[in-house]
Amino acid sequence: VQLQASGGGLVQAGGSLRLSCALSGRSFREYDMAWFRQVPGKEREFVATIRLSGGSTYYAESAKGRFSISRDIAKNTVYLQMNSLKPEDTALYYCAAGARVIISSRTRESAYDVWGQGTQVTVSS
Repeated sequence: VQLQASGGGLVQAGGSLRLSCALSGRSFREYDMAWFRQVPGKEREFVATIRLSGGSTYYAESAKGRFSISRDIAKNTVYLQMNSLKPEDTALYYCAAGARVIISSRTRESAYDVWGQGTQVTVSS
């Protein structure tokens, strides 16, 4: 199973980006999907997740109202639409996949089995 993230880049504050993460090697229907981000010197932090069953979503407080996670099952791809970007959103963004993630653990790195390589998002002020 592999995850390939893309869509990062440089954007001005207030702008938008859409990240994509394609899963290959297994059926997309087997996994809950999530996005995390990491700034050098800091721990990786949870951003958003979407469950395989029903497609319910959950966001970090920092992402609520600005970011939207979605999925295209036919394309085996999950997206993170990021609007109203702020300089503090600058980070390396990772997508992750977990089989049968327990709801109480959905914000933890340890809940996810497969990780993509990361895509850099830089927001200038």
